Amino acid sequence: MMKDGVRPPTPQVAARRKRFWAQARVAPVADGGFAVELDGRGIRLPGGAALVVQSGALARAIAGEWAAAGGEKGGHFTPDDLPMTRITGTMIERVAPDPAAQVTALLQYVDGELLCYRADHPAMLCARQHEQWDPQLAWLRARHGIDMAVTTGIMPLVQAAGVHAAWRTIVQAQDNATLAALGVMVPAMKSIVLGLAVVTGALSCAGAAEIATVDERTQMEIWGRDARQVAALEALAAEVADAARFLQLCHEGNG
Repeated sequence: MMKDGVRPPTPQVAARRKRFWAQARVAPVADGGFAVELDGRGIRLPGGAALVVQSGALARAIAGEWAAAGGEKGGHFTPDDLPMTRITGTMIERVAPDPAAQVTALLQYVDGELLCYRADHPAMLCARQHEQWDPQLAWLRARHGIDMAVTTGIMPLVQAAGVHAAWRTIVQAQDNATLAALGVMVPAMKSIVLGLAVVTGALSCAGAAEIATVDERTQMEIWGRDARQVAALEALAAEVADAARFLQLCHEGNG
């Protein structure tokens, strides 16, 4: 524990931790914004930065998850109980100091865009990819003027220079909160197209997660349900939902 604050566990630590606080609350800070305090002491992120946000709605959500984590003092919790804290920490310590690095990381998904790699069998999967993925690429063309190439199989596909330039313009225009949310959504779904659709309101987070998992759900329909696969799909949907909620809270401000 630090003298000037308490540190949450890092996302990489999966082991349970003992809850050491009794109360979590939001506290306005002198120069604007909101901190979250545990028994009167501000939270510090793994890199040492104070957890201070500009949105009162986000601060209240963070305080709420700390209030619930572990049940009560002496209980146990994991980083999975603190999704808003984790994404906020990424925004504060990774995105805000160097947004360009986050932009570059996201643009790596352009050539690997999930919706652009199609199966050639079985027929049921091919049909479902066509039915559910083509409309998303059509939306991208109509709304953003980006026409992405599509291939069959797993051989690497390199999109045109104009496609990359258009994507860079779009991603660079996003604020830090949106970049942090995309940093969760895009890797989870392996789709920068679906990530953009969610953060711009063109798709719900649940709808995007369904579209992103056409392959897995179709395979289970053919071969039977697999408990581990079901759990993985639920975890993916939860990640996308957490990122969407984080972004909504950021944009709600102090209301």
